[in-house]
Amino acid sequence: MKGVLLVNLGSPDSPTAKDVKPYLDEFLMDERVIDVPKILRNILVRGIILQTRPKKSAKAYQKIWWEEGSPLIVISERFAKKVRLASDIPVALGMRYGSMTIKNALQELKEQGVDEVLLVPLYPHYAMSSYETVVVKVLEEQQQYFPEMQVTTMPAFYKSPEYIKVLANSIAEGLKGFDYDHVLFSYHGIPERHIRKSDPTRFHCKIDGSCCKINSVAHNTCYRHQCYDTTELVKAVLQLPEDKVSTSFQSRLAGDPWLKPYTDYEFERLAKEGKKKLAVITPAFVSDCLETLEEIAMEGKEQFEEAGGEDYKHIPCLNDNDAWVSLMASWIRDWETKQMLPV
Repeated sequence: MKGVLLVNLGSPDSPTAKDVKPYLDEFLMDERVIDVPKILRNILVRGIILQTRPKKSAKAYQKIWWEEGSPLIVISERFAKKVRLASDIPVALGMRYGSMTIKNALQELKEQGVDEVLLVPLYPHYAMSSYETVVVKVLEEQQQYFPEMQVTTMPAFYKSPEYIKVLANSIAEGLKGFDYDHVLFSYHGIPERHIRKSDPTRFHCKIDGSCCKINSVAHNTCYRHQCYDTTELVKAVLQLPEDKVSTSFQSRLAGDPWLKPYTDYEFERLAKEGKKKLAVITPAFVSDCLETLEEIAMEGKEQFEEAGGEDYKHIPCLNDNDAWVSLMASWIRDWETKQMLPV
């Protein structure tokens, strides 16, 4: 029997330092997130970061926490429920980090008689710290606890024409009535070394833009290329003016070069260049979360206005948008009936 496993990032159980600390520990100790030798990662995370970050992060979570719980969890649950109803096969939801575990989600599918699983990492783009770590974790849990299950993984869908259409329509809806001067596509940042590590050729990715224009197998796992590709595809569908669109990367840790340009620097630059009305989109996420609701919708607005901007609009992620649900259900039906996955 076939079933579907949706996997998103995860969340602390509550917006308190007590619950944020173990969540951050699991997240930051992931070797695909902070990719240094374990002894150094242990010193960095447990000896330094976790001494101060939980209190700071808890305050950020408190600003965006909903009455029903973590926005990311609530939205993901709503999406999973709608997909379950639309696809009419077992659909379970797990999180890479936190108490809503992948193991429990697989157990839920097993109890419904599922032995063929379609794994859907809820990330449009491939990155070792998001998509890849989900796939690795699911396969580890499957091999250890559910060896009878077969797992098929949905590829990154960042350039699927159907996905781009749904994303573009959602953005167009968000832009209605907003006479923007500029549209900023802000993607989650990753260290530049992750791009090089994910390059199977070991020589193609230069992180200077030129390599993205040369066709290569490296593009299948190049997060930077895929993000810029998404921007260009959406821009084409919506016919956005070339001089009114740009791409940037948010969220970074100090000490290493991360993908540029940095979103917070772009807020200041655009405002000082006279862009008074800014719309911001966060297509690396399919569900609104701390990074979109607090860092972009709240802090970003403040940064832009402090730099001289006047009107700022954060366009929500796809969340449980009905068109997004329908698309996911159609992909699931294609896999279920034709063994086809999105291209």
